[in-house]
This record gives sequence, structure tokens and C-alpha cells, in this order.
Amino acid sequence: MTEDAPEQAHQFERGTDGPKVIVVGVDGSDSSLRAAAYAGGLARRQRALLAVVYVQPVMAAGAALGAPVADTTEAIAENLIAEIREATERVKGIFDVRWEFHTFRGDPYNGLVSASDELKADAVVVGASEQAGHRIVGSVAVRLVKAGRWPVTVVP
Repeated sequence: MTEDAPEQAHQFERGTDGPKVIVVGVDGSDSSLRAAAYAGGLARRQRALLAVVYVQPVMAAGAALGAPVADTTEAIAENLIAEIREATERVKGIFDVRWEFHTFRGDPYNGLVSASDELKADAVVVGASEQAGHRIVGSVAVRLVKAGRWPVTVVP
């Protein structure tokens, strides 16, 4: 501090720092639902918007074989919305969390990147991968961390 600059007391601003938008990726797996619960707690404490994101896989091979891929992924999205609404109703009046549900298309990593960019995420929360092959190739969580664009929390 110089003599020319007047001394200013640093004031702590309670509740104004921290994330304003928290993106959580859900796919119906146990780890993604735990991630959603964790992210919900963060959003409540930070008074942030919780953006729940489901990335609908694009499976050209399944569509080529005549599998009703679009109908299946839409049904998953609808079930996830119903589960989230049900959980929200159970804690209504106890814990109030502002939340939105979004669907994006693509592979999970690129879908979450697009969602986080579009929604202007300050933080991203994902569940740890439950697939053994991800130890070799790399999970979505590891790829998000390596991207280094947002703070990423991986929930076991």
C-alpha cells in the first residue's frame, strides 16, 4: 500500500461470490442422480440456478437397424424430468432450488460442453463413470476436467 492510496477496509460480501449457474449432467444412472442431488445442495446454498442437462445420444447405427432410438431417448428424458419434479415436490418448503431441465443431442462430453457454454455455466457437476472401459479411454468427467474451462466436481 502506498501513502497516496487511501486505506480501504476489505468488506466480505456474504452470498455474492460463487457460481450463479451450476450445470449437472444426468443420464439416469445412480452416479448421475447422486451428482444431481449434490449439485442441488450446492445450488441451494449458493442461491444459484441448477441447470439439469440430459444429453440424448445420437445413434446412427441403431436408427439404421430400425430401432426407435429417438422415442427411447425422449422417454428417458421424460422419466428424468418426472423424477426431478417428484424429488422437488418432496422437499418443497424445506429446500427451495431454482432449476431448469435441458436436453442436448450428441455424445455426453460434447453435449455437456455445449450445454455449459450455452447456459453460461460457472460450475459443472457430473457423476463418476460406472463403465469399466472409461478407465482406458477416459471418462466424460476426466475430459471435462482436462478441458479446464469450468470448475468440475465429480461425484462418486
